[in-house]
Amino acid sequence: MLTFLQNTSFGTLHIICLVCSVLIITLGCVFLRNLSIKKAILITLIIGIISEVVKVGTYIIINEDTMHGYLPKTDLPFHLCSIQIIFLIILVFTNNEKLKRLLLSFMIPSCLIGGLGALLVPTSSSLNVIAITFQYYIYHSVIMWFSMHLLLSKEFTLTLSDYWKSLLFLLAIALVAIYINSILNDYIHNINFMYVVNPPADNLPILNKNHGWIGYIISYGTIAILAISLFYIRPLIVYIKNKKNKEINNGE
Repeated sequence: MLTFLQNTSFGTLHIICLVCSVLIITLGCVFLRNLSIKKAILITLIIGIISEVVKVGTYIIINEDTMHGYLPKTDLPFHLCSIQIIFLIILVFTNNEKLKRLLLSFMIPSCLIGGLGALLVPTSSSLNVIAITFQYYIYHSVIMWFSMHLLLSKEFTLTLSDYWKSLLFLLAIALVAIYINSILNDYIHNINFMYVVNPPADNLPILNKNHGWIGYIISYGTIAILAISLFYIRPLIVYIKNKKNKEINNGE
């Protein structure tokens, strides 16, 4: 069905999907800009659940002969983008405002960075299985829109306190991913949730294992910290300005 297209990274199909993703994100930011965060969470969750059902159903059917109705371990929802669905479910049902703030402040950078990374470095099945292609690009486009919606919303403003909590939260889920990878590892499947074992693709600059796993994980962590820090430049500037104003007022 897709054989007439170049279904490789930055081939014809990939470029078309990227253009469609940009269109989805742009239309969402323009026409849904006045949407409340509560409604944005609900819309993103519904699309996420539909996406996950399509993904699970497709992979079970594809692997019917070998897996006999089981979902391959590699497709469990423990990657940075897929765990956003779990966060969204928590946001819908919890009344704990501190937990909501922690999740939202972490989801802003992780949805945008994770979604962008997934769109630029697609999985093989996302370019070779039509159902997965639709599911993959729509879902990652929507979580990127959700992140941008939070950034542009007047209901939610990032603070410097959110920055430190986001970094600690990232460390926590990275450690959990290491444990999950270790539990599920059977030396047959490439269990690599959160990409804490191997890079997301071969021959990447910086993110590679040319200097072993230690070198890779240091590069990975450094890039993750720098990426999250970009979202907190404004809160940092506000904090510095407020501190200077306070010192000036105290001096008077």
